[in-house]
Amino acid sequence: MEKPREIAVRILRRYAEGADYLDDLLEMELRRGALAPADRGLVQELAFGVVRWQATLDWLIAQKTAYRPQKPVLQILLRLGLYQLFWLERIPDHAAVHETVEMARRLGFNSQAGFLNALLRGYLREREQTEAKLEELRLHHPALGYSHPDWLVKRWQQRWGEENTRRLLEWNNTPPVTFARLNTLKADAASLAQQWQNEGVQFVPRQWDWTGADEVFELKSHPPLASLASFQQGLFYIQDPSTLLAVQTLGPQPGESLLDICAAPGGKTTLIAQQIQNQGHILAQDISPTRLDLVRQNCDRLGVTCVQTSLLAGMAQERGPSPGQPRRPDQTAPGPSAPPFDRVLVDAPCSNTGVMRRRVDLRWRVRPEELERLRRMQLELLQRAAMQVKAGGTIVYSTCSLEPEENRQVVDEFLAAHPGFRLTQERTLLPFVEGVDGAYLAQLRLD
Repeated sequence: MEKPREIAVRILRRYAEGADYLDDLLEMELRRGALAPADRGLVQELAFGVVRWQATLDWLIAQKTAYRPQKPVLQILLRLGLYQLFWLERIPDHAAVHETVEMARRLGFNSQAGFLNALLRGYLREREQTEAKLEELRLHHPALGYSHPDWLVKRWQQRWGEENTRRLLEWNNTPPVTFARLNTLKADAASLAQQWQNEGVQFVPRQWDWTGADEVFELKSHPPLASLASFQQGLFYIQDPSTLLAVQTLGPQPGESLLDICAAPGGKTTLIAQQIQNQGHILAQDISPTRLDLVRQNCDRLGVTCVQTSLLAGMAQERGPSPGQPRRPDQTAPGPSAPPFDRVLVDAPCSNTGVMRRRVDLRWRVRPEELERLRRMQLELLQRAAMQVKAGGTIVYSTCSLEPEENRQVVDEFLAAHPGFRLTQERTLLPFVEGVDGAYLAQLRLD
């Protein structure tokens, strides 16, 4: 059986080659083997940690190599060794060095094994000085010290100042917490708690000003979620608390007709159904049959019966197929035009800068020019929503972006072109303030 470090290196090699998104590569690898839970956790920790701290790790490597470029696989092994030495306290130093050097030999880098060993052991001897340098780097060069793109750090510093930016960078580098939302269509808090206790789930209830009591739980430890009977029975849904604010702002009522644009994978759609107790009609739209399949699967598991799905015609796929794979053709015709809706949720594709701690490789994919392209798409989605809401109805526009170009600026441009609408509510959730993923919400009413 392969060791966790070998699997992590294979994931990192394929990621460096542009084979796929990091989380998809991890999922594919973990599906292939029957690893023990601790080994699965180590594979994820190593793969995610190396990518998360890539810029800082490369800086450490450059200090010992005079910035000479290394072979790609050797660079990955150096990153992996240094990550274990300086970021993983539970890995003994001798094991981190030995296992990394032995893996280099197994991968055909016999001639470089001595170099790798010398570099890692050199940093071991200089641990105290190196940790002081890393602290200085975080203080004076936060983009390098916290391993984020320089352009993004500068934007945030201009908006929030150095201290709040540092808090956000620290947040992004912290492994995310898992939250579960109670599905009241199938359970109440007491029955779910009892079943979780029987299944070995450790949890604590959490509450914010936009969530109800015993609605959201932080999962401290648990067996694989998909293996739990409580999951298979649809008693809960994994969902960050920030995403519940959009539905709370939408305010759906039983008997209403609602439209959820960009609905996949269905977290907000199923919460809307829960709020209206399956009494009403929800049209859930997205850009591909594959994404709509996710919505239907979640509806089936959670006992949602009031949702119809249809393709969102004419929109480009935001997250396309894996490199080298053909685009799957649409297999469902766009749904018929519906009568005006009481409420419309536009959960728009965005840069996702509010959820960087959950999407580890996002920081290295997002580009400044993307903001303008996304802004045009977001405005188009709002304009579509405007044509489908009743007089007196409500549109809620939401993103998980922290960038004003995708948030208030989109809303302002929309309002300038649609004088019948007015902004009635607005809120931004900041990770370093509310302690949840970042989000933006705007409630618009048609007079």
